[in-house]
Amino acid sequence: MKKRYLVLTALLALSLAACSQEKAKNEDGAAKTEQTAKADGTVGNKTQEATQKKVEVVNKGDYYSIQGKYDEIIVANKHYPLSKDYNPGENPTAKAELVKLIKAMQEVGFPISDQYSGFRSYETQTKLYQDYVNKDGKAAADRYSARPGYSEHQTGLAFDVIGTNGDLVTEEKAAQWLLDHAADYGFVVRYLKGKEKETGYMAEEWHLRYVGKEAKEIAASGLSLEEYYGFEGGDYVD
Repeated sequence: MKKRYLVLTALLALSLAACSQEKAKNEDGAAKTEQTAKADGTVGNKTQEATQKKVEVVNKGDYYSIQGKYDEIIVANKHYPLSKDYNPGENPTAKAELVKLIKAMQEVGFPISDQYSGFRSYETQTKLYQDYVNKDGKAAADRYSARPGYSEHQTGLAFDVIGTNGDLVTEEKAAQWLLDHAADYGFVVRYLKGKEKETGYMAEEWHLRYVGKEAKEIAASGLSLEEYYGFEGGDYVD
């Protein structure tokens, strides 16, 4: 009986040792899996796929551009200037769509003026920018006004929407309408809130940029043009 007891005790000890080793292996494996997952960025979240594209920016002489899904997209920001001599005037298609957009806002009750701020020549932007520098200093002016040759308004594809009071549109509901519906007319709100690092400019609820058929996809992404297409943005180099 005593011998049988000793045998059972020995078997139990071996069983416990085996379980302990298996537990240690499992815990070690789990730790390694977690470390690998952390390294892969998959703990608590699935690996996020980049939604941004990466396109080539081409120098066309007077301006830089990229090839969008449907059309050529002219690029104008603090890294891609326009020629001093580039003077296309207002794009007829963009202007026609802006007129439709303004009418639609008026019809739903927003006090929007038929007047707007559209094309600006290099010379006009030079004077405007210098006035802002004289008033607020260069660093402040650079946050809300483009240096000559860097303004989207010089492309003839950018427009500032103005209220009947003569002020730029900033009222919350009107600004939201533009976010929700500008793409129906081929426009995107160019300088979005929270995107100053990407665009180089403070938010401008009133500033629309015509991009055509791809506008709805861009607007739905919530990205700036820099992020959506993957070209360089942010502040000036100097």
